[in-house]
Formats: sequence, structure tokens, C-alpha cells
Amino acid sequence: MDVKLPNLGEGADSGTVVGILVKPGAQIKKGQSLIELETGKAVAPIPSPVAGTVTNIRVKEGDKLSVGGVILSLDEAAGGTSTGPAAPAPEKKAAKAAPKAAAKKEASSEPEEEETGETEDTEIVNENPVAPPSVRKVARELAIDLQKVRGDEEGRVGWEELRNYIARLERLAAAKKAAKAGGPGVAPAESVDFSAWGSIYKRPVTPLRKVIAQRMTESRLAIPEVTQFDEVDVTALNDLRKKLAPEYEKKGAKLTITTFVLKAVAATLKKHPSFNASLDELANEIVFKEYIHLGLAVDTEAGLLVPVIRDVDKKDLLQLSKDIADVAAKARDRKLGLDDMRGGTFTISNQGAIGGAHFTPIINRPEVAILGLGRSVLKPVVREGKIEARLMMPITIAYDHRVIDGGAAARFTVDLVAAFEQFNEASVKI
Repeated sequence: MDVKLPNLGEGADSGTVVGILVKPGAQIKKGQSLIELETGKAVAPIPSPVAGTVTNIRVKEGDKLSVGGVILSLDEAAGGTSTGPAAPAPEKKAAKAAPKAAAKKEASSEPEEEETGETEDTEIVNENPVAPPSVRKVARELAIDLQKVRGDEEGRVGWEELRNYIARLERLAAAKKAAKAGGPGVAPAESVDFSAWGSIYKRPVTPLRKVIAQRMTESRLAIPEVTQFDEVDVTALNDLRKKLAPEYEKKGAKLTITTFVLKAVAATLKKHPSFNASLDELANEIVFKEYIHLGLAVDTEAGLLVPVIRDVDKKDLLQLSKDIADVAAKARDRKLGLDDMRGGTFTISNQGAIGGAHFTPIINRPEVAILGLGRSVLKPVVREGKIEARLMMPITIAYDHRVIDGGAAARFTVDLVAAFEQFNEASVKI
């Protein structure tokens, strides 16, 4: 049998093979990892659905692989799960399709698929789609061929699958627009011989960097972003952190300013649910989430990764401190799975450990806001008519103006600043 790439979920339908974990002739168990696939900023192992013996590996490192694409061929009989030889029909079908796919890739002069990891909408992925009449009616009105819409595990096409397909078309269109024009009003990219002016060296763009570039370009093109700036007096908070840090270390956790940031943001999002929402452009609805899962941007050698810490509002500072250390380590070691990167409702980008003051972060679509934190520095501040040296932390709130107005953003910022000042020893002490 041919082992194919399963549904990756949440609109992801392709990735790049970054590791092959088995060899021809190897006997594998059901659930054993076959390859490592990089998609959506995460590297995840792809398990085998059955046991058997590997007869032929059909991919190599660096290959683009879409959902339904063949990973390898497997002899189930050799694995003891079947009494007869593997059926030759899938192999024949795959062999017949391979030259066609290769010819299509060779003949194409468009670079978008290589750059974005998306496949074009001409591919038949669902030969016998099963869909309710309401979905078929909308598909006919929009001139969508349901054979091109990837169904669920049983091949059914519902509203979610149709929306994912339309969203994929939007991503393709945005990527093509960006690749051809560099954005609205920007001239098309052209090749420049930079060596004409001096010595240069080159480095290939990694698959992860391509994903980051695609996501950031899509966000900038799609979202009318507004940025709000302010500063937070963290003098008392930092003194509190230093005082209680030893207690946290005894419990195997490191108490950092980021821990307080997560808790303060969660409390503020409770008061301002529009910042914890998403805009469903297809349904023309604003989706308010009653859970708070915060994305935490982590700077790694490979690039920026955004793992998600879930249910921040329900956790104490000790657990959050442990969660922060855990996701940061997994991000740096490239051990984040797909689920570790999904479901975020609001993102925090903290550059305080590196340096710098205010900056303008890009919203992590489909979220509608992001918080940027700079390095805390001592500044002269007037308090009750006197000038004092206070530790001030620069903060930036970038928000989607389609969902959030300026007045709401100002109120959110005021409440966020106040949330930092509400911590006391009783609320932090273990």
C-alpha cells in the first residue's frame, strides 16, 4: 500500500519534508514516525497508519508534499497485518501520476507554488465528493468544483472544508500578488547583480523563512493595522519579582516579567473581548472566543516561532512560568508540533531581553491584535510633583481597524497598564 500524507487540519494542506526517519527494508509499527514535515512554522512527525515493511521511499528531504501525497510504499503482509500481498493498483496509479506531476512542475514558469507551499486550485483531490445540498448550492453559485475541495477523513465536504478551500485560494492570490508586485503600488521584483559593486555571499532561503515571509506579507496586505504606544512603570513589579524569584526557583520555575505580562494580558482581554476575537471574512462575522490562548513569539536560530500557551486566564503564575520555559525550549530545539502552534487568540512579542524600545509588530492573522514589549530602562518620571528614577517598559499595541476602533484601543491600553500595577505580594507568593 501507499502511505499518504494525512489531513493536517486548520487549513494546512502542504509542507516541506525536513527529515526522513525510516529506510527501505525497515519494519515499522503502527504509529511509528516516518518523516518530519515543516508546515506553518512547526516541524511535526508524521506517523504510519499501519505496521509493515518499507519497500520504497517516495520523497526526499526538501520536497514539497501536499495532503494526499505519497510518502512511501509499505508491504503490510511483511508486517504481519495482512494475509496476502499488497494490491498493485495504487502503485500503478501513483507511477502513472508521477510523470504527469513532474511534467507539470517542469513546464510551469510560475514560482508561487514553490514560494508559498500551496498547490494550485486545478488539482483534483476528491474524485467523489459527498456534500449536503446547501454546500453544493453555494459551490455552484461560486463556480467551485467540489472535486478540488479536500474533504474530511471520509471525503465529506461541509462548510468548514469549503471555507478552508476558499481561504486557500485567498492565500494563493495574496502570495501571487505579493510575488509579482511586492505589494500595492510597488514595482515588480527584478534580479540585481549586487556583485558588481563588491564582494557578496549568498544563503538559500529556508522553508521556515519562506513560511514566515508568506504569513507576514499576507497579514500586511490584508489587515488595516493601527499602532498604539505607551509605557508601563514596572519598578514595583520588578522589585516584587526579585523578592519572590527564589521561591519559584525552589519549585523548578523561573519568575520573569513575561510571566506577569501573560497574566496582565489575560485579565485585560477579559474586559475587552474584541481584542480576543477574529474576523470571519467569509461569513461576515466577528468571532468572540471565550478561551484565552496566548501566542508567545520566540526568537530562534531558524527564525521566529510562535508557540501557544493555553488557558492563561485559568493558570497561576507558577504554572505559567513553567509553561513559558517549556515552550521556549521546544521552540529553540525545533520540537514544536503542529498543535503547539495553533489556536492562539492574541500574540505577545517581547524583545526586552535583546534591547530596543518601541517597535511595530505585525498582527498574527487571523488574530486581530498583538502586544510588543521593549526593554525596560530607568527614566526620570514626575510622581506627585517630584522627579524620580523609575523603571519604564515601552509597550505597543497593534490592532486590526476593521474590528477595533481607536477609542477601544486606548481603553485597552489604559487597562493593560493598570493591570501591571495591580500585582501584589499576596497574588504572586506561592
